[in-house]
Amino acid sequence: MWTHTAPILLLIASNVFMTFAWYGHLKFTDRPLFAVILVAWGIAFFEYCLQVPANRMGYTVYNAAQLKTIQEIITLVVFVVFSVTYLGAAIKWNHLVGFALIALAAFFIFLD
Repeated sequence: MWTHTAPILLLIASNVFMTFAWYGHLKFTDRPLFAVILVAWGIAFFEYCLQVPANRMGYTVYNAAQLKTIQEIITLVVFVVFSVTYLGAAIKWNHLVGFALIALAAFFIFLD
């Protein structure tokens, strides 16, 4: 069971870093772009330190399409939480419909 859950946990942690690296600077638009880029790269380093082992371990129990699908679903969930709590964005009905369709697509990816 651990071989199935460890990659998912690492992907969740990796996505938290990735989301802050890519979107965290949006609250600091007064900062110089070069400084923001350097900070984002520093945060992204930790994302890669989690992402690479997650994919390597995950590939022993999931195929590449399944790994990518897990990654995308986690990315969406992490981003929704981040955008609502950190950026103060609202989630609208059309976002939920789009996410539901992506979840439906994920269902079909995992059919074997």
